[in-house]
Amino acid sequence: MAFENIKIAIEMLMDQASETPEDAHQIYEEVREKLAELKGLGLPLPADLVALEQKLEAEFKSETRD
Repeated sequence: MAFENIKIAIEMLMDQASETPEDAHQIYEEVREKLAELKGLGLPLPADLVALEQKLEAEFKSETRD
């Protein structure tokens, strides 16, 4: 049951990311939280979400260096 709830939350985050790209930092934090939940349940992490997390993290690091 928890997995299904996390999966739904992730789908909602992905929709939100496409609709409001200006909220990328908030979405990044929420993606990190959902990945941590999956990891805590011992479930495999979806590769696309791991890639999204890494991409957003790289963007935020480059912004703070500029």
